[in-house]
Amino acid sequence: MATIATSRVPDRRDALRIVGAAVAVNLIGALGVPFTDTESAWFAALELPAFYPPGWAFGVVWPILYALLGAAAALVYLGGRDGATTGGRARTALALFGVQLVVNVAWSPVFWGLERPDLGLVLLAVLLPLVVATIRAFDRVDRRAAALMLPYLAWVSFATALNYAIWTLN
Repeated sequence: MATIATSRVPDRRDALRIVGAAVAVNLIGALGVPFTDTESAWFAALELPAFYPPGWAFGVVWPILYALLGAAAALVYLGGRDGATTGGRARTALALFGVQLVVNVAWSPVFWGLERPDLGLVLLAVLLPLVVATIRAFDRVDRRAAALMLPYLAWVSFATALNYAIWTLN
């Protein structure tokens, strides 16, 4: 698919916007942290699949992914300023981005807070196609932004398999 926005190198002001967006998305992503309790009696009683990663991995992976998501969203925003056609595509892409981010953040209160792996799996079944749609929409504005979303797609796919395994084992 053709990328409309030019791949110009961000200037200092753009770089600050990208960093700010990375921080903002991390802050939004952190909204789910208070619900996450790996020390709870409920979680301790769950049978976990053999491929469940060590707990520290989540604390490393998510901030990196959220930073990539923020940078991607900023690139789309910046690319949307380059023209009327791109601007409309950027607005659509950023709206999809916002929806998928809300679904992402909703997972922790559902899985951990409500202790409902089944409903968590439903959210992930909604999230995965939203992520794919966001990547496609980002690609129409800035191919770099779409590429920055690919590790997130891989992790959400892994999280879906992990959530499914937890649900089936329990």
